[in-house]
Amino acid sequence: MDSAVQAAPPPTPPPIALDAMGGDHAPKEIVAGAIQAFREHGIPIVLVGQPRALVEALSEQGAAAEIPIVRAEETLAMDEGALASLRRPRSSIAVACHLVRRGDASAVVSAGSTAGVVATGRLRLRGIKDVVRPAIAIVLPTRPDPTVLLDAGATADAKPEMLVQFAHLGAAYAETALGRVNPKIGLLTIGSEGGKGNKLAKRAHELLSADPGLRFAGNVEGHDLLTGQVDVIVTDGFTGNVALKTMEGSVRYAFAQLRDTIGESRLARVGGLLQRSRLRELNRRLDAEAHGGGVLLGLTATVVIAHGSAKARAVSAACELAWRLAGQDIVTRIGDRMAALPRSHRLW
Repeated sequence: MDSAVQAAPPPTPPPIALDAMGGDHAPKEIVAGAIQAFREHGIPIVLVGQPRALVEALSEQGAAAEIPIVRAEETLAMDEGALASLRRPRSSIAVACHLVRRGDASAVVSAGSTAGVVATGRLRLRGIKDVVRPAIAIVLPTRPDPTVLLDAGATADAKPEMLVQFAHLGAAYAETALGRVNPKIGLLTIGSEGGKGNKLAKRAHELLSADPGLRFAGNVEGHDLLTGQVDVIVTDGFTGNVALKTMEGSVRYAFAQLRDTIGESRLARVGGLLQRSRLRELNRRLDAEAHGGGVLLGLTATVVIAHGSAKARAVSAACELAWRLAGQDIVTRIGDRMAALPRSHRLW
């Protein structure tokens, strides 16, 4: 008889808490995305929302017994802002956050109102020590390697000191999620020279340049968003959100024009067929739905915010992203980075 003691298998991480009532296409598309993530990628998920609607959506897709449900009778509408999180303490996003805080879930995923998700996350999950305001990080599909853009909408009216903080959050994210070593930081403004921009950008440039814990490469402009010059691009939430949506709209417009051009003549259609695999790969790389959405950095738990118009594929990608980041322990990595900063450089 073998007397060797076998090591116990590692415990299974808690599931992803998915806000099933948030988003333009909730709950049907949210549930479909949860089923896809579970069936295709084996990601454990718990749906948070109104049981009757969720049971009906699960039953329609033959998954009534596959994914558990946690009751939350209240919801935050897509047009509701931060104050709604206080008025509805039992909303689906609030309950999802509570599951994470209690240790019953690994991360939160929601396609609901960004303002509502950010406010609820700050209230229910709290910030990492020394982090004053969170930031939404988006991974841009740059070549040869992706670039992190933040803030994409969490803090519209940021102070220069907050942009320095965002740079540290983005650096930790790039190191953890993208495997970058000593990531290069850029500041988004209207000129490459250090003196260009408004008061916010000018002062942020001074502070970023003086921070020994950052590899600051200087300013980047709007046309540099997809050039891959830096690993992390830092800006305030207002500018970042406008830049992101402008870029997404431009990509959609360019592909629409390309489809129209390919269909104009027989010769163009033949050329399109010959380049079909490359066009599909380009479309996949630039498709926002394939990247899972934004990550709310700076809280004591992983929170992924999918696009409000997200459908099943985008929801599944958001669950994949949340599951991967929770496994990589992104929150601890950020906390360690913030704690290692010298007290004299904790400007916030």
